[in-house]
This record gives sequence, C-alpha cells and structure tokens, in this order.
Amino acid sequence: MTQPPLQAVLFDMDGTLVDTERLWWEAVQDIATELGRPLAEADQPEVLGRPVEHTADWLAGLTGARDLAARLHREFAERVRTGIVPRPGALALLDALARDGVPTALVTASPRSVADSVLAVLGADRFRVSVTADDTPATKPDPDPYLAACRALGVDPARCVAVEDTPTGVTSAEAAGCAVLAVPSLAPIAPAPGRTVVPSLAEVTPGRLRDLVRPRLRVLSWNLWYGGTKVDDHRAKQLKVILDTEADVVGLQETAGTAARELAEALGWYHHEAGENLGVISRHPITAGLGDPDVGFYGAAGARICVDGLREVDVWTAHLHYTPYGPYEAAFDGLPPAELIAHEGVRLGQMREALRWIAESGGAGRPVILTGDFNCPSHLDRPDVDWPVTWAAEEAGLRDSYREAHPDPVLAPGHTWSPIHPVHEEDPARPEPQDRIDYVLHNGRGLDVIDARTVVTGVPRPWPDVAGNDWPSDHAAVLTTFALTPPE
Repeated sequence: MTQPPLQAVLFDMDGTLVDTERLWWEAVQDIATELGRPLAEADQPEVLGRPVEHTADWLAGLTGARDLAARLHREFAERVRTGIVPRPGALALLDALARDGVPTALVTASPRSVADSVLAVLGADRFRVSVTADDTPATKPDPDPYLAACRALGVDPARCVAVEDTPTGVTSAEAAGCAVLAVPSLAPIAPAPGRTVVPSLAEVTPGRLRDLVRPRLRVLSWNLWYGGTKVDDHRAKQLKVILDTEADVVGLQETAGTAARELAEALGWYHHEAGENLGVISRHPITAGLGDPDVGFYGAAGARICVDGLREVDVWTAHLHYTPYGPYEAAFDGLPPAELIAHEGVRLGQMREALRWIAESGGAGRPVILTGDFNCPSHLDRPDVDWPVTWAAEEAGLRDSYREAHPDPVLAPGHTWSPIHPVHEEDPARPEPQDRIDYVLHNGRGLDVIDARTVVTGVPRPWPDVAGNDWPSDHAAVLTTFALTPPE
C-alpha cells in the first residue's frame, strides 16, 4: 500500500463555505416564533444540516401548522439572496485546490434553487460537480449525497475529504467512507478517528487535506471451519469473500494445514503457516514469522507485515480451546459468574501465552493486531461476568476494534457464533446461545479504527444442511478497517 492520493475535496455549503447556516437558523426561528414555539439550543439537530422538508415536518408536528416547507423555502431564499457571506478562508482554499488540480464538489442538503444562488456568488466554475437535496433519493445524514458526488467525479470516497460544519453532515460523509474535516459553525463537533476538527478554513491548505487521506489497512479474522471442507466448492467461496471484503490481511484459524498457502497462492499474496491450524495471509510482504512455528491446534502465531515500505505491523492469529464453553454453561447449566470465570482457566492460559509471545516479538511503538477465535464472550458484551480472557488482553494494552466502532452491545451485538446454528446441535429444542467470540484487537500504536463489522455472505442454511451455503464457515468473520498514522 502507498499513501493514497487526494482524489477530490467535497464541500458542504451552508455554514461551511458560506455563512448560510446562521441564515437558515434565523429563518426557522422567525417562523417558529410566529407559530408560538421559539427554537431552543436543543432543537439544533432538527434544523442544522437538515433539508427543508425535514425541518418543516418536525415543526409542523410541534405546532400543527401546514404547508411550512414552502414558507421556509421562501424565507431562507430571501435571506440567501441578500446576505451571503463566504466563510473565512473558503475562497482561498478553493483557489488553492484549483491550482493544485484537485477536483471539488458542492454537496448540500439545500434545494437546487438555493444552491444555484450560492454558486452564483462563489463562482460555479469553482466546482466540477454539485449535488443538492433535489438530486438524490435521500439527503444528509444519509450517505447518498456524498456517494453521488463521488460517482459523478469518478473517485473513491476513501480517497476524498469531505468538509462539513454540522454533526448531520459529518454523519453523511463518514457513512459514505470519506475522511472528514469538520469546521463547526453553530453546533459543536468532537474529533474522532478519521475526523479532524479545525476552527476555521483559514488555516487549511491542500497539503493538510492530503494528510487526512491516510493509508488504510483492512484486517479480517476468520475461522475457516475445518478449512471450509463442510461446504461445497469452499475454496472458491473463501476467495470470493476475501476479494469482496477488500481485506489486506487475513488472520486464519482452522486452516486444516493447507488453507493459508492455497489461498495465498490463488490470490498472489504472501502467507505464513504455523502448526496444523493457524495462518496469516497478506497482500503486503511478510518479512518474518512470529511465535512458535510448531504451535499446536490451539495457540497463537504471527507475521510481521511491511505495509508500504515504511512501516511494519505485527498481525497475530489465535485459536483458543472450545471447551468448557461459557455460554453453554451460563444458558444451559445456570452456572454463576464465579464458576464461569473459574472454568476459563485453559483459555486464559492460552491467551497469556499468546500475549507473552506478542510482547517478546514486538518492538517499542510497533503496531500490533491480534485476530482470533477466542471461544469466549467479552467482558464488554456481558457485564454480568468479568470474562477473564478478554480482560487479560485489555490489561495487556489491546483494544477491541469492534467495540470501539460499536460501543453499545445491545444496539450492535456483533455475534459471530453462529450463523448456521440457530438451535443447539445436540438438542434442537434449545436455542443456541448467540455470542461474539471472534475478535480483531489492536494496541493503538499508529492504528485508528475507521470501521468494524461482521461478515456473512448470503443467508446460510442451518446445520446440517450446509453443503450448498455461500458462506463456507460456522463462524461469522470480523472485518476492521484501520487508518495508519504516518511513521515518525
């Protein structure tokens, strides 16, 4: 991977390039006050960065008034015609990007009529593309507007920077996969991975925008389930998953001894095999194998990967013993937390051994990623039990990428066991406990989590009717996208 070029800069309009967010707030405030319901600060999410129709429906629900959209359109358009003021640094940045040959687009939740009025002031020729609320089926916070702009420009959202001033717009741009430069106008915006916050465009240069488009590393953790042999044409299906996810590195468990080599050869990738069960494959060169090369069926192994000729990342894969299985003991046997924790001793020992290898192999400051099937829940998901295996990893400085991206285990449980076992294999009268037991952990050194998700293709048929499944495993995989910090 090399430092990806900045392909385009996508600008929000209202409050970002021109000071219309204030005009829009004032227009809504005047009408809301006339209707007997003045706006308050808590109303900002329903007004700022929203299309006229959304705010009109919201205000109508509060006041009972009708036909508010047309009124708001007229009130705002009049203010725009008489009060457009470019934000500090906006025109200078647009001109600097033009000199550098970087395409720009205007992406706004305002209607075309308002956008054209603003373009007449800013200069329509400054933008190669403009996308308004009239041009997509859904507007901000949906990603559609930014995706439409990228399609029109023929660029990859991951290689673009979106410049926004509201949380609504930031949500839209990030959902589209863009890096974000936030310049808050009325509502505050917090920094986050993949998001930079500045007080003004006056301090922004094309060079700074280029720095925001950071190299990304997509890491997949995948238990292949006896190498995939339970499913017909499993190798071709595995290859399709890897290609479709655009993974850069895959930590494999249950390789059946040959899967890492065979997959890597088919992809033209690099690979490292360890023992009968573990492997790492990578589109980037592997410069060293890490850990015990003679590791058994359970344990951990790693590979040092040279990502772009400038930085090395240690990627490990671990498979921990499956029995006794805590979710069964909790659901079927009713064991209390203390006994569940006591029964994690084998896996805890295996995790500590893996952490010892990781600590001994890694240099100071080197990024480390640990993938794996731990065969146990996380203490971040089940707060009633301090599951010690994931606690040990956290205490060693490893972070759970999925929970960084999805902090609420109720809203995003992230279950990986099991897409093919809705009921217990030995007793179909019992629902199978569904849990998150596969992980992508990292030490945060030069790694920022951009996204994390579980991966299952198709709708797998339940066991035992699995031979024709598109998904060749009994686990869901976990895919995490990291942004890499430039090396010092």
